[in-house]
Amino acid sequence: MFVTGRLALLVAVGVVPVVLAPAAGLDAVAVALAWAVLCLAVVAVDVSVAGSPRALGIERRLPARARLGESVASTVLVRNDGRRRVHGLLRDGWQPTAGAGAARAALEVPPGERRAVVLPLLPRRRGELRTAFVAVRSSGPLGIAGRQRVLDAPGALRVLPPFTSRRHLPSRLARLRELDGNTSIQVRGRGTEFDSLREYVRGDDVRSIDWRATARAGTTMLRTWRPERDRHVVIVIDTGRTSASRVGDGVRLDASMEAALLLSALATRAGDHVHLVMFDRARRARVTGVDGARLLPALVDAMSPVEPTLIDTDWSAVAAEVRALTSRPSLVVLLTAQDSPDGARGFLGALPALTERATVLVGTAMDAPEAGPAQRTADDVYREAAIARAVRDADRVAAAIRRAGGEALTASADSLPPAVADHYLALKAAGRL
Repeated sequence: MFVTGRLALLVAVGVVPVVLAPAAGLDAVAVALAWAVLCLAVVAVDVSVAGSPRALGIERRLPARARLGESVASTVLVRNDGRRRVHGLLRDGWQPTAGAGAARAALEVPPGERRAVVLPLLPRRRGELRTAFVAVRSSGPLGIAGRQRVLDAPGALRVLPPFTSRRHLPSRLARLRELDGNTSIQVRGRGTEFDSLREYVRGDDVRSIDWRATARAGTTMLRTWRPERDRHVVIVIDTGRTSASRVGDGVRLDASMEAALLLSALATRAGDHVHLVMFDRARRARVTGVDGARLLPALVDAMSPVEPTLIDTDWSAVAAEVRALTSRPSLVVLLTAQDSPDGARGFLGALPALTERATVLVGTAMDAPEAGPAQRTADDVYREAAIARAVRDADRVAAAIRRAGGEALTASADSLPPAVADHYLALKAAGRL
């Protein structure tokens, strides 16, 4: 049962007869008690006449997945199996990060009928969002009181990474088409595949002339080349404690996911095989053996429930995971933090086991130095000093990575995904992948 503000108004109206009672020769206390009994009787009648929420049946229509930051409609179907009309309010029991708000939807269900209540959701957190119930208030005809009940109505919504870096994909695909020989630009180098023959044009590399084809055709013929396909790209996302660091408007793990998605979309268009593992001291997600149009849905679905864990990553186990994914990786991309050399000892110690078998790229999202205001406060000075120290430590770790045979890349959270994609294309153009 519940009461509304109208009951307070009804009780307040009773002040008038209580005040006028002495003038009419009546006992004010008796009048007050009589008015209280009247109010209780009105409440009892209103509650008894209200439709029963127990007679309601609840069904849900909810998409299984939604992208972070995009609105999605959650539909609650309310069926009235009782004999009285249910008039009142409905509130869904979503957690706050689902973005359902505190609004209550109006509910009007005649007996024997069904009504749909549409509640918009705007998820503010990636992962699995759940609701277990809806709360229904059925008001009486006077609107003074009514019945209230919580009804079981479980529902779940998986919120996927936003993949905002997809805006960089068209320009990288255009560059990839150039490398594949679909435009006039051709490449030649170690690790490239023969593509086709064409006539020699002034300025072409004479080392690519095919003399046998020239003799047959009676004109100078040139071999064209394209980057090799069917390479294996292994992406490792560190989910340890460093992935929880704030970088830009989010955490480092989110920036790593964006970089992994953009690189995966590009690599699968290039005909390469992409493998993903998210790891700290245990495997948090893994995608392998998926190619083509099914790759990105599989990646975002695996990434969505993963959150940073406040433990150090076991890099020797990461090397074992890479070996388990594929016996011949061509490129291993490690998306982690390049912290101080002392904190990166375990990572640097495990790096040679990877570089001896594949090309290794270490990508890190970090805050870039920025020009402070003309009049800086003490907080501004400390922030700039902290960023400068982080950049200096990252440079030292990057030098150690290069000595171990890997390549290091640091950028801001927004710049890391296109930077990793550009490095991949550069490896393709150089014939190293």
